[in-house]
Amino acid sequence: MVSAHLPSRGARAVHASRGLVPAFAKALVRPEPPRVDEDPDDGQDERSLVLPTGEAPALDCDQARRIVAQARETMAAPADAIDPAKFASMTSDWLDPHGLWSVAPDSPLGALLQKRAPELLAELEARPGSGPCRVAESLGTTLEPWVAGLRTEIQDARASARIASTKGASKGLHTKTSARARWELASGTPFEDGQVQRRAHDLARLLGHGAGSLEQAFGDVITPYAAALLDRAAPEKTPEEWTRIILAAAVRAYVPQVDPHGAWAPLDEETSIYDMSLEVDPPEHLWSDMTRTTLGVRVDHGAKTPLRDGDVLLEVAGVKLAGLSVEQDNQLSVLQSGNEAQVVLLRMGASEPATLTVEGAKPSNKAPTPADPGHLSAKRIPYGDGFVAVVAIPDVPDDLGDRLGCALSEARAQGNMLGVMLDIRGNGGGSTDGAMSALGLFLPGASLFPMRRRDGGIEVDRAPKPSIDYEWRGPLAVLVDGESASAAEMIAGGIASYQRGVLIGSRTYGKGCAQEYLDDDTRAGVLRLTTLVFSLPDGSPLQRVGVLPQIALGVSAGPERESFLPHALDSWRGPDVRDHALVHEVPWPSSGGRIGTTEDETVYRALRALGTAPRAAVH
Repeated sequence: MVSAHLPSRGARAVHASRGLVPAFAKALVRPEPPRVDEDPDDGQDERSLVLPTGEAPALDCDQARRIVAQARETMAAPADAIDPAKFASMTSDWLDPHGLWSVAPDSPLGALLQKRAPELLAELEARPGSGPCRVAESLGTTLEPWVAGLRTEIQDARASARIASTKGASKGLHTKTSARARWELASGTPFEDGQVQRRAHDLARLLGHGAGSLEQAFGDVITPYAAALLDRAAPEKTPEEWTRIILAAAVRAYVPQVDPHGAWAPLDEETSIYDMSLEVDPPEHLWSDMTRTTLGVRVDHGAKTPLRDGDVLLEVAGVKLAGLSVEQDNQLSVLQSGNEAQVVLLRMGASEPATLTVEGAKPSNKAPTPADPGHLSAKRIPYGDGFVAVVAIPDVPDDLGDRLGCALSEARAQGNMLGVMLDIRGNGGGSTDGAMSALGLFLPGASLFPMRRRDGGIEVDRAPKPSIDYEWRGPLAVLVDGESASAAEMIAGGIASYQRGVLIGSRTYGKGCAQEYLDDDTRAGVLRLTTLVFSLPDGSPLQRVGVLPQIALGVSAGPERESFLPHALDSWRGPDVRDHALVHEVPWPSSGGRIGTTEDETVYRALRALGTAPRAAVH
């Protein structure tokens, strides 16, 4: 059994990553319903994730309205009106994990959703308890016979494939070539990436044929997985049940339309809105990359031992993978430290499925070391009479302060370290706590970012004070570009506000807002909502503006900016909260024309510009 606990959600579950990317959690899976533990010491809730069942997410009319109302009332600013056409398209996408229900070109649902989107929006935004959702009911009535017809096509194709395979076997046609073909069928995918172009009727027959062929190839042991595929790809539902499924899809589409960084997910898919790699002790996964197959999941990369890349997983922790959504598959892939999962799989060359036990690593609770995943290392670039430590930071995890402090401590032990350059190009952000812990290495105890909520309340945190081994008081520079965003911009902007270091590169992305994670009011799922807008410590706006470096380097500004996003929050100028005693400039040393070579031409240009800038000091 795989089991785990989520972190508490609420005022400190803040994430500042850019865009509609998953965001932050410590998670595992267990078969019981969510259990909530209230700790009187911290006043926060902790509960377990639920094991995906394979059922489509579903909400009744009142639940859907309550979640929509909660989102609208909790956001950092009042919601704008949304585009019905975009809402309809997103509803169709979430309704349809396999191209059968609404996305396929021959489906009646896509056009009907577009036509009735304004009415469906009005139903969702109505006051909870104000009556039934009649538009959703009419859509459910349309969906029921459509999926029933597809179910029949899957069943017929499955039966035909089994008969055809049996006749072939009776004629002695099971050669090595056919065995290879059967494996390709087991490990291949019938699903399309990107826009669905295959007709639903064609995909139904393809799925049925694949399931029947695999049943014949591997025997009756495959039949339960073929049955699971049928019940999930084309389930037997009443119009009332389809109405609930439509409403859940509509809520999932609605939230990111009013909040470009927001999301709602049902409990058995909630890891889809978290980025667990940002956690201090992130859980392991059964795989890094996968592809859905007819009856399961093919592990493409990052298989957790004893699994192998290329294995086709049929079942995890007692849950069959056939017909699951990508989000449910990925929730099942999480393996917390010290726990284990039973996995049923097909492996190339094997004649039948195998059952393996995958164990999670034991928690270490050790300080960061160079051997740890996510360890940061400093490149030592010769510079003048010593070297500059260049640390590339790809994201902002919760423990960035410890990781970065460890890297700087290791570099400083090597000798004459004249300066530090933080390379946060392409860093899309992460944890606000991680950003502040990193700033503590250079601005210990400094008052940082004013964060404003919708009611006008302003919160201000201070940078922590690191151990003396991690603190760096010497020259500092930060290399940024147009893809440096959010929590990464906090690092750059905090350093700039206190004049603690030199920013070099191009204007950053401009995301000065943060998200929090909340259980929805119905306890059916989880909301990620933008609840805070923040400014830099000196009050300068960051949202929609970005941070402008002191030295322009001509690096890419990036194709996207926060200001381009529909419904992005307006910029906000906050109060100057700096501790002015900490505002001081540490001059960057002159290179004397001596800079070592580096494979990164941009880093070399940055060091050359820093070493010859008017403010560079000769030591």
